[in-house]
Amino acid sequence: MSDNDNFKAGFVSIIGKPNVGKSSLMNAFLDQKLSIITSKPQTTRQNILGILTEKDYQIVFIDTPGFLKPRYLLQEKMQKSILNSLKDVDVIIFISDIVTFPTEYDNQVCELTKRIKLPRIAVINKIDLAENNTIEKANITIEKFEFERQYFISVKDGINISNLKNEIINFLPYHPPYYPKDDLSTQSMRFFTKEIIREKVFQMLKQELPYSTAVTIEQFSESEDKAEIFANIYVETNSQKKIIIGSGGQVIKKIRQVAERDIRYLINKKVKLHLWIKVRKNWRKKERILKEFGY
Repeated sequence: MSDNDNFKAGFVSIIGKPNVGKSSLMNAFLDQKLSIITSKPQTTRQNILGILTEKDYQIVFIDTPGFLKPRYLLQEKMQKSILNSLKDVDVIIFISDIVTFPTEYDNQVCELTKRIKLPRIAVINKIDLAENNTIEKANITIEKFEFERQYFISVKDGINISNLKNEIINFLPYHPPYYPKDDLSTQSMRFFTKEIIREKVFQMLKQELPYSTAVTIEQFSESEDKAEIFANIYVETNSQKKIIIGSGGQVIKKIRQVAERDIRYLINKKVKLHLWIKVRKNWRKKERILKEFGY
C-alpha cells in the first residue's frame, strides 16, 4: 500500500456575501496572509487559491469575491469568478456573519448552493459579537437550506476553526496531492505584490475611490537579497489621481512605505518599490482594459 492510498486531497470553495470573513478564514487555515483584508466589501476581485498540505492531507482553498448583484463589467467578472469556483470542487463552504445573517444575499447564495450536489458546510462567523439568542435563530434559518454541517466560529478569536478544518478533511476524497507540498498558492509573487499594494490603497482611501483603482506590476526584479518593483496604480479621473498623491505626495508615500513593509515580510528580502499613478477613464466598464489588468 502506498502513502497516497491514505492521503486525502481536494478543492474547497469559500463563498458568501462581501466582508463576512472569507479571506480571513482562508488566511487562518493557512496561518499565512494570502488574501488581502480590509473593512471595505468587495476587496477580493479574483479567485485566490491557498494550499494547505500536511502529512496525510492537502486542502486547496478557493477564496472568492463577495457574492453580489453586478452593477458594472468588473462586478460581472467577479460574479463569473464565483460561479467558476463551484465547478470541480469537493466541498463548498458558505460563510456569513452572526451580526447580519440572514440577508437577501445570504438567502440567494444558500439557494444557489442547494442545487449543487456536493458536501456543503454553513459557517457563521463573528460569534464573538453575538447577542442574546442570535445564534439559536441563525441555526434555525440554516437548517432549512439542508447543509450537511454547520459551524459557528470566530476567526478573530480562533473559535471552532480547528473543528471546522477537521470536518472539511472528513469530506475530502482519498487522492494524491495536487500540488508540491511546499506550494502555498498557484498565484505568482507578482500577483501577491499587486494585491498588497491594492490592499494599502483600500485601507488608506475612503468611500468609493478604492473601487476605482487597479494595480499592475510593470517590472519585478529579484536578486538573492533584494527586490526592486515598478508598479502602476490606475484611477478613472484626474481628481482621483490628486487624492491618491495627496498634499505634497504624502498619501502615495505612505502607501509605498506600508506596501514595501508587507512585501518584505512576504518575500523575506529588502524591497524597493516604485509607484506611479495613471488615469484610465471608465476602466471598470471596458472589456479590453479589464483583460489588460488581469480580470
